[in-house]
Amino acid sequence: MDSAGQDINLNSPNKGLLSDSMTDVPVDTGVAARTPAIEGLTEAEEEELRAELTKVEEEIVTLRQVLAAKERHCGELKRRLGLSTLGGLKQNLSRSWHDVQVSNAYVKTSEKLGEWNEKVTQSDLYKKTQETLSQAGQKTSAALSTVGSAISKKLGDMRNSATFKSFEDRVGTIKFSPVTTSRKIL
Repeated sequence: MDSAGQDINLNSPNKGLLSDSMTDVPVDTGVAARTPAIEGLTEAEEEELRAELTKVEEEIVTLRQVLAAKERHCGELKRRLGLSTLGGLKQNLSRSWHDVQVSNAYVKTSEKLGEWNEKVTQSDLYKKTQETLSQAGQKTSAALSTVGSAISKKLGDMRNSATFKSFEDRVGTIKFSPVTTSRKIL
């Protein structure tokens, strides 16, 4: 892997890819050298700590580069296997939802809601309200049925009326000529 061509910013949308104008930014050890030494450290101890700090920072840069390369390789393998990000996301959501459902908080909340539901549905107030709403629904249904029948009867009577028959006869004698349209080509 060419480490100069990799983006080590883990939050980057172009993870692992750098443009030609970007390069790795070296760690500035000069800033550390300008800060005053911590009291109680000898110059040798301070120099040793600075060398270790530089080494650890270089290792971090290397690890980020390796991680970016591994993520690109993983993405390529998934693409070759036909695994989509949507499928992975779907699987992760499914697994997370299952974890929520088996959590103590969810189980206890479900049990408590079940108890409350049982208490509410067994209460006299709930039963009276349910009965009242059921009766109101039945009466509304009967009223709408009656209105529908009345409208249907009125339409039937109107169709059999002399005025409607006269109108129907006149419309039946009109001859329609075919409608032609002309198109203008722009």
